[in-house]
Amino acid sequence: MKKPTSGRTAKKNPKAKSAAAGDVRIIGGQFKRRIVSFIDADDLRPTPDRLRETLFNWLLADIHGARVLDSCAGSGVLGFEALSRGAAHTTFIEVNTAQSNMLRQSAEQLRLDTAAYTVITGTAEQVLSQHQPIEHPFDIVFIDPPYAQDLWQPILSTLITNALIDQSTLIYLEADKDLTPQLEQLEEQLNENRDAQLETTTICFECLKQTKVGQVVAGLYRLSPS
Repeated sequence: MKKPTSGRTAKKNPKAKSAAAGDVRIIGGQFKRRIVSFIDADDLRPTPDRLRETLFNWLLADIHGARVLDSCAGSGVLGFEALSRGAAHTTFIEVNTAQSNMLRQSAEQLRLDTAAYTVITGTAEQVLSQHQPIEHPFDIVFIDPPYAQDLWQPILSTLITNALIDQSTLIYLEADKDLTPQLEQLEEQLNENRDAQLETTTICFECLKQTKVGQVVAGLYRLSPS
């Protein structure tokens, strides 16, 4: 796996102190300081402000007009932040029905055009395997599942298998550990399972950026021919 050439490391892991429990604040773009709400659930933890700031600094040159996937949406703050900063469309996938409804309410409160977003209730792997109503490939993909469930691997595998991402797609991964060893293992698995007669290149994950905020490790990746 290719290593990052540069990165930005933050030292702390603060939550937005001004936001009440169940609320998270958009920190940039046209909806700056607007609030989105989420249900009280043990595995729902919005990406901290400082980490979001770093992420969208990474995406500064690529976010305008982008087609975005928020694959484990939760509060939806990553997807809404992307729209706030100029993304053309965000597809939100959320397995919890109550939170999925909350995402629709947040979109309405932000007065988003219905053409700018899609909210789908279900697991990311199932939804992404069905293709419809998803158009592809995505320009930017956020994969930020509950850490303990380690869902990023099946989600990433499904995106690749169903050609929902390509070598131009930027992939954001967030976890409670460095995913480098597991990404290398996933590369091996995907390359072993590919159809050698149809595929001419080897799958390789290139790490463009990486940072650690508290116990959270986040990175920006893309597919790259080895």
